[in-house]
Order: sequence, then structure tokens, then C-alpha cells
Amino acid sequence: MPSPSFHSKMSSVDFDVPMDPEMELLDDEDMERDAEDFKEQGNAYYIKKDYSEAFNYYTKAIDMCPKTASYYGNRAATLMMLSRYREALEDSQMAVRLDDAFVKGHVREGKCHLSLGNAMAASRCFQRVLELEPDNVSAQQEIKNAESILEYERMAEIGFDKRDFRMVVFCMDRALESAPACHRFKVLKAECLAMLGRYPEAQSVASDILRMDSTNGDALYVRGLCLYYEDCIDKAVQFFIQALRMAPDHEKARLACRVSDSLSVF
Repeated sequence: MPSPSFHSKMSSVDFDVPMDPEMELLDDEDMERDAEDFKEQGNAYYIKKDYSEAFNYYTKAIDMCPKTASYYGNRAATLMMLSRYREALEDSQMAVRLDDAFVKGHVREGKCHLSLGNAMAASRCFQRVLELEPDNVSAQQEIKNAESILEYERMAEIGFDKRDFRMVVFCMDRALESAPACHRFKVLKAECLAMLGRYPEAQSVASDILRMDSTNGDALYVRGLCLYYEDCIDKAVQFFIQALRMAPDHEKARLACRVSDSLSVF
């Protein structure tokens, strides 16, 4: 049998052929050009307020060039318009990690923190903006908003300790004007509404939170609290137990379970 030819032997061998540096550069340039095209399409959809499509195109730009800060900044802006503040916060934080001098990234990070009720973190972001742009009027105003939130939190804590639940509801309403996505403020408001006997309002606030986060132990507790005060003890206990499943250290839910159990005996 004839031996394999030289060419047939060579065809069975794998070679690592070095890439031409000019070809690599061309590929990078192509990817950057495509990424810019995707960004521009995203901008066009953003202007038309089609934020879902804008999100898709900014994501394509990021996939092409994952180390470009402005792409994350643009997607963060889109997520904010979709009220997806936690995701927007992650994108804005990535943007400033890639470019600490990216002012819009710091602004968006601060706005996300503020919307989520993280006033101190928001203040730090806006202070960084002022370091980069000392005359930034928007950052100056947002720092004042953050200070107001901290003051309303302080007043609400005092009001709760004094069982002045109307004061707490007032403070949380004011705080939520600057922090509309803060579940902590909403839950505290709902709990105080329940204490005031305004059960439908309290239930509505708690239900809105649970639609966005079904594992929120505080909202589950408030649902149970409303049912407890309406003498639906068995249903209330179910919510208290569910709250403890989601948050095993939830002291109010644990105490409510014990009280409810003692009442159900009679």
C-alpha cells in the first residue's frame, strides 16, 4: 500500500497561524464602528421614547465594545426611564468604574441611589460631580434633595417612637417624592396606615410592592397586619408565616404569629 503523500500528511496537522496585526486592528475598528452604529440607533429610539428598543440597541453596543463607559451610561438612562433603578444603578456604576471622570455616569448613579432611598450614597455621587464640575447646578440641587430625605427619615423615626403615625405618613410621602422606588419608605408608610385603621390604603401599598418583589418580608407582614386588625386571624397568620420564610429574623412577624396563635385558641 503506498505511503501517504506529503500533502495528505500536512493536512492532518493543526497549525496556529498568527493573525496579521493589521487584520486584528481592522476587526477592532469594525467592531467599534458597529458599536457606534448601535449606539446611534439606541439614541434615535430614546428620543422617540421607545425605551425598550433603545435598551436593546445599547446592549448590542455594549456587547461589541464592553469597555466603553458611555454605552453603559446611555443604557442606565434608558433603564431609569423604565423605572428599573437597580439595574440602572449597576450600569452607572460600571460606567464610572471604566471612566471616573464621566460626569453623566456619576449623576445617574446618584439619581438611582436617590430614587432607591440611599440618600447618603447619592450625596457622595453628587459631591464627586461637583469635584469634576463645581458649577453643576443639578448636582447642588440633588444634594439638597438627599439632605431632605435624611431629615424626613429622622422625623419619621421620632414620630414612630411617639406613635404619631400621621407624622410618619406625612414624612414618607415627602421622602417618596424624591425616592419613588424606595420599598423601605413605602412599607413604613403602609404599616402606619394600618395602625391608623386605613386598611385599604395600606393593603394597596403593600400589594404594589409585592407585585414588584414577591419576597419582600416587610410587605407580607403589612398584609398580615391589615388582616389581623380586620379580625381575619387565620389569613393574617398565613402572611406572617410567609414573611418569616422570606425574612427569618423578622421580629414583628414572629411576635404577630405568637399573638395570633394565642387568639385563635379561643
